[in-house]
Amino acid sequence: MAEGRGELPPQPPLHLSLPPASKRPCLRPAPRGPGPGPGPGFPNSRFRCPESLLDCAAKAVAEKWAFERVEERFERIPEPVQRRIVYWSFPRNEREICMYSSFQCRVAGEEGPAVGTVAPAGSGSVPGGVTNTTAAAGAAGTGDGLPFRRGIRLLETGCVENVLQVGFHLSGTVMEPASQSEPEVTHKVAISFDRCKITSVTCGCGNRDIFYCAHVVALSLYRIRKPEQVKLRLPISETLFQMNRDQLQKLVQYLITAHHTEVLPTAQKLADEILSSNSEINQVHGAPDPTAGASIDDDNCWHLDEEQVREQVKLFLSQGGYYGSGKQLNSMFAKVREMLRMRDSNGARMLTLITEQFMADPRLALWRQQGTGMTDKCRQLWDELGALWVCIVLNPHCKSEEKSGWLKQLKKWGDMDICPLEDGNYGSELPNITNALPQSNLAQGQSQSGAVTHTDSLARPRRTVFTRAMEACDLHWQDSHLQRIISCDYYMSPAYQREGESLLFNPQGLPLWLDHVPTACARVDALRSHGYPREALRLGVAIINTLRLQQHRQLDIYKHQKKGSAPCLPGNSSLFSLELLQKGMTSTTNLEGWVGHPLDPIGCLFTTLTETCRVEDDNAMDTGDSGEPKPPVYHHVPVWGCPDGGESYLALALEVALMGMGQQRVMPEGLYAQDKVCRNEEQIVAKLQEMELDDLLVQTLRKQAILLLEGGPFSGLGEVIHRESVPMHTFAKYLFSALLPHDTDLAYKLALRAMRLPVLESTGPSGDLGHPHHGISMVPSRYPRWFTLGHLESQQCELASTMLTAAKGDMLRLRTVLEAIQKNIHSSSLIFKLAQDAFKIATPADNPPDITLLNVALELGLQVMRMTLSTLNWRRREMVRWLVTCATEVGLRALVSILQSWYTLFTPTEATSIVAATVMSHNTILRLSLDYPQREELASCARTLALQCAMKDPQNCALSALTLCEKDHIAFETAYQIVIDAASTGMTYSQLFTIARYMEHRGYPLRAFKLASLAMTHLNLAYNQDTHPAINDVLWACALSHSLGKNELAAIIPLVVKSVHCATVLSDILRRCTMTAPGLAGIPGRRNSGKLMSTDKAPLRQLLDATISAYINTTHSRLTHISPRHYGEFIEFLSKARETFLLAQDGHIQFAQFIDNLKQIYKGKKKLMMLVRERFG
Repeated sequence: MAEGRGELPPQPPLHLSLPPASKRPCLRPAPRGPGPGPGPGFPNSRFRCPESLLDCAAKAVAEKWAFERVEERFERIPEPVQRRIVYWSFPRNEREICMYSSFQCRVAGEEGPAVGTVAPAGSGSVPGGVTNTTAAAGAAGTGDGLPFRRGIRLLETGCVENVLQVGFHLSGTVMEPASQSEPEVTHKVAISFDRCKITSVTCGCGNRDIFYCAHVVALSLYRIRKPEQVKLRLPISETLFQMNRDQLQKLVQYLITAHHTEVLPTAQKLADEILSSNSEINQVHGAPDPTAGASIDDDNCWHLDEEQVREQVKLFLSQGGYYGSGKQLNSMFAKVREMLRMRDSNGARMLTLITEQFMADPRLALWRQQGTGMTDKCRQLWDELGALWVCIVLNPHCKSEEKSGWLKQLKKWGDMDICPLEDGNYGSELPNITNALPQSNLAQGQSQSGAVTHTDSLARPRRTVFTRAMEACDLHWQDSHLQRIISCDYYMSPAYQREGESLLFNPQGLPLWLDHVPTACARVDALRSHGYPREALRLGVAIINTLRLQQHRQLDIYKHQKKGSAPCLPGNSSLFSLELLQKGMTSTTNLEGWVGHPLDPIGCLFTTLTETCRVEDDNAMDTGDSGEPKPPVYHHVPVWGCPDGGESYLALALEVALMGMGQQRVMPEGLYAQDKVCRNEEQIVAKLQEMELDDLLVQTLRKQAILLLEGGPFSGLGEVIHRESVPMHTFAKYLFSALLPHDTDLAYKLALRAMRLPVLESTGPSGDLGHPHHGISMVPSRYPRWFTLGHLESQQCELASTMLTAAKGDMLRLRTVLEAIQKNIHSSSLIFKLAQDAFKIATPADNPPDITLLNVALELGLQVMRMTLSTLNWRRREMVRWLVTCATEVGLRALVSILQSWYTLFTPTEATSIVAATVMSHNTILRLSLDYPQREELASCARTLALQCAMKDPQNCALSALTLCEKDHIAFETAYQIVIDAASTGMTYSQLFTIARYMEHRGYPLRAFKLASLAMTHLNLAYNQDTHPAINDVLWACALSHSLGKNELAAIIPLVVKSVHCATVLSDILRRCTMTAPGLAGIPGRRNSGKLMSTDKAPLRQLLDATISAYINTTHSRLTHISPRHYGEFIEFLSKARETFLLAQDGHIQFAQFIDNLKQIYKGKKKLMMLVRERFG
C-alpha cells in the first residue's frame, strides 16, 4: 500500500482556509548542465520506444517520496533527474480529478479496481502517465452542469492558456466564455501538488464549494492530457541559485516594478528585516520556496475544503429532507466510499466533518425533548453514517494510533445524550458485533433446546449508531487463517486432513470463516470499500461456504429430531410443529435477522459478488448527474480456486441472497426496525429481479428453494415457524415468478407455504417461547405490536394475486390457491381486492371470460360478504354491488344462489334495495339473455327474498318488498299485510307515510288512506313546530281523505285533532277542506254530492274548535316569553287567528272576548297592548 494512502496521522485537523503553499527552506545548490526535454511518455511517443530507466525510477520516487527526502538522501541530484521527478509528481489519473470535482465518479468496469489487481490510486495510467478518457468523457451527455464536465468543455474549446509548471506549482489562465447574462472573463488558476496529489488550489473565480471549480479541472486536465505543451521549470530556488548578484537585483526590481501596487509594501518590509542583523528572518538558514514541494512532515493528501464540507452538510440538514437534500447527503456518503476505494485519506477526514455537522443538528435535541422519533429519511442517513464508520475502522491497513483516535472520537459522540440510538429509540436484543457467538453448531451441533438466553431489556447497555463502529475497533486482521483466506485463491486443506469435523475447512477442503455473520460481512465490505475487491471476494466465498455447511448441518439435525420425536402419522405435522416450538428450535440460527440488519450483510455480499460479474457497455466516465440508471448486465465469472471449476460468482450472489431472505427471524421491536426489514427485503428483491436467469442460475434457484422448503426452524419457508416470525410474502412472490417458467409445482408449493401469517392466528402458542423478553408483546393483547402489519398483509395479498393470475384456467390450482387465501388472509378489504383482481383478469375486454377464475372471484366475494355482514365497513355497499355484478357474469345459477342464501350474505336492506333490485333490473335480464321460464324463476326468488326481508325488517324493507312484488298479486297482498301488521308496533309515521304515498301512486287510495291513518296515530306535532318535516305528509293525508269522501274525512279529523297542536297547520287544513267539496277522487260505487262542507257541522266543527283552541293556547305560550322585537310578528299571528275565529257563527264575539282577556291579563305589557288596541280595537 502506498505510503500515506489511506493513512491519516493523529493530528489536529487542518485549518478551514485553503492550505498555504509549502515554505520549507531550500539550501542545496543546483547541479549544472543541460536538462532533457519532456522525454518519452506521451501519447505520440509511447508506441515508439519504451520508458527509460530514468522515467521508471522518477515515477516511483515522485509518487512515494517527498522531494525533501530525496534532497536529504542524495548530496547531488542531477538536473535531468530533478526534472523527471518534478514532471511525474503531478497527478496522472483523470479519475482522481473527477473524484474531487463531481459527486460520483465511476469509470465503466471500475466500481472497484479491476478484479485480480490491487492497484493503488493512480496506477491505472498508461505508460505515458495519461489516463486518456477524452473521447469517452467528452461524449457522455450527462453531468454537463458539474465542474468536471464544464472543465472538459473549457479544455476542449481552447480556453486554457499560459500554462507554466515551476517545480511543484502549476499556473495558467482559463477563459470563461461569455453567456447571455455574463461577459467573457479570464481567471488565474494556481495549483500546488506533491506525490501525485493536488495539495492546494487557488482560482480567481472565488469558488465556494466542496468540489474543485471547472477552471481548476480544466488546468489539471490540460497538464494530464498535454504535458508536452506545458513549460516545465525547476523550483524557483534552483533558478535563483544560478544567478549572480546583478541578476538577482535586476530580477527583484523588475518584479517589484511589474507588481509594485501589490508587493512593494511586502518587499520593503522583507528588506528591512534582512538588513537587521537581529531579525527573526536572519536566524533561519535558507528561504522558503512555494514551488519546491512538500517537506517530509507535511501531510500527503488531496486538497479538501473543510469549511465548505461543513457548510454544505449544515445546509442540507437544515432543509430537513426537502429540496433533494437527502439525495445530496447520500451523494456525499458515496463520495466518502469513493475516496476509501481510491485509498485516499480524505475519506475518513470528510466523514469526520460530516459527522460533526450531523451531531450539531439542532433537531436532535428537539426530538429528544419531545420524545418523538426522527423522520425515516433522516434515520436512513444516520444508519449509513454508522455503517461508514464501521467500514473506516475496519481498514485492514490503518495504523493503531489512527484507530485509537477514531475510537476516542466515536466514544465522545456516542456519550452525548442526543446521539441517536441504533434501533430507533427502542431497545435492542441484537448481539454485540465482537462477542456474538459464531455458528458453532458446525463443530458441536445444536443442543436439543437451542434456546437463546437474552439479557433483560432493562439491563441492556445503551447502543447508539456508533456502537458497532466502536466494537469494530476491537477487531483485527492478524488471524493467520483469515490472512490465508484473503491472500490466496487456492487455500485448501490437504486431502488427508479432510476426514472428521473441522472449524477451518468444509469436507471439500475449502476454507470457512466462523464469525458472527454480519461482522464477517462487515469485513468484506471494508475490504471492498478500501480497494481490495479480490480479497473481499475470497472472504465472501468463505462466508458462503460456511453458511452452506451450516444450512446442511441444521437440516440434518432437524430431520433427525423430526424422525425421533414424531411418529409417522398422517396429519401429525401441527403437533410436531408445536413440539419443536416448545423446544425453542426457532432460535437456533436467528440470533438476529440478516435482512434489515444495520450492517446489511446480505446486501454487502450480493454487491461484492455481482460487481465482478457486471458487464459495462462502454468505458464512459459517469459523473453522477445522469437520469435513471440503466439496469446492470451480468455474466458468469468462475470462482478462483474452485476445485471443480463449476462455481460462479453470480450464482453465489443469487444463493446468498436466497439464504438471507429465507432465514427465519423474529420480527424486531419498534416501528423503524420493522420498516427497515420491509425496505431491505424490497431492495434485495429489486436487485434479484435485475438478474437474467440462465440454466445455472435456475439450477441454483431450484436447489436453494428445495432446501428452504425442507428446512426446519432455520428457514422461514420451512414446516415450523415461530408465531412472530417475519413473513416471507415478498420473497415468495419473487421465487414464484422466477420459478414458474421452470418448475411450476415447486413454484406453487413455495408460494402456498409462504401464504401463512401466524401472528394473526388466534391459535398460536400461549407463551412467547422463542423471544422470552419481547417486552412489547407481553401486554395482554391478541397480537404483538407489528407496526408494519398493514404492509405485510398487502404483500400477502400481492402474492395471492400473483398466484391467481398464473393459475387462470387451471381449476385444480385455482382451488388450491383459493383455499390458501380463505385460510390465511384475515382482512376483508384485502380479500375483496383479490376478488376484484380475479374478476378483472377473468373478464378481459377483447376475449371471452374465464369461468374458472370467475368462480374463484365469486367465492372470494361471498367470503367478504360473510366476513363483513356483522361488522361496520365503509365499503360495504360497494362490495355488495360488485358481488351482484360478479354473480351476473357467472350466470343465472349464481344469482339464484345468492338470492336464496341472502340471509348469510346481506342485511335485509341490502338484499332488497341493492341485490334484488339489481337482479330484477332490465339491464340484468338483457345481460343474461334469459328466456321466460328463467326470468320467472329469478323473479320468484327475488319476491321470496323480498317477503322474507319484509318480515325480518319491515321498517326498512317493506317499501322495497311491495315494489318487487307488484307483478304478483298474492305476493303483493302478502307484503301489504306485513306492513299493516307491523304498522302498530315497529314502524314510524315517516315510513308509513312513505308507503301510503306509494300506494296512492300505484292506484290504491283506500289502502293509502288506511296507512296514512295509522301514520297519524304515531305523530305528535307541538304548538311551536310549524316547520316540522311531517307537515306536508299531514296535509297530504287530509287532502287524500277529503278527496275520498266525507266519511274518510270524518275518520281522519279526530286523528288530526289528537296529533296536531300547531294552530297554523290546523288552520291550513281547515281552509283546504272548506274550499272544495269532498269525494273528488271518484271512488267507484260512491256518489259525490258536490256540496261544500260547513264549519258548523261535523266533521269540520271539531276541527274548527280545535284550531281556535290551538290559537288561544299558542297565544298565551308566546306571550309568556315575548320580546319587543317580536311584537310585530305577534300582531300578524293574531290577525291569522281572527280569520279562523270568524269561520264560526259567533266567531267575532269569541275573538273580541279573547282580545279583552289578553288586555286584562297582559296589561303590564303596555306597548304590546297598545299595538293590539290599534289593530283590533
